[in-house]
Amino acid sequence: MSDDRTAPVAPVTPVAPVIPAASGAPVVPVAPFEPPYYAVVFTSVHGEDDEGYGETADRIEELVKEVPGYLGMDHAGTPGGLSITVGYFRDADALTEWRANAEHRAAQRRGRAQWYERYTLHVAKVERSHAYERDRG
Repeated sequence: MSDDRTAPVAPVTPVAPVIPAASGAPVVPVAPFEPPYYAVVFTSVHGEDDEGYGETADRIEELVKEVPGYLGMDHAGTPGGLSITVGYFRDADALTEWRANAEHRAAQRRGRAQWYERYTLHVAKVERSHAYERDRG
């Protein structure tokens, strides 16, 4: 698919795993969606105290999947503690619902009090989306 074309609405199914994750699952980016939709980019630097972080992150990932209009999430991190999470949402209503979720808000407060040294949050409206996958056949 060239850079000038709009992505299909249906997710692209990978032909083969590219790189296995630590869990053994294939590492595959979230497929493109028909624009417009929203991307929420959360970039953080973790501090020393990560007690409870993994469990809370797992719970938050379960919760966000319940939001109507949630499309998916990509994660990346560095050994030095920089973490980037990009969440994709169909519309502003989905973003509003997620922002207002009580458990999510509690996790945000705990993150500021305990886990994060700093973070940034960017919300962007996606106007173009496409994908590429190497033909492995």
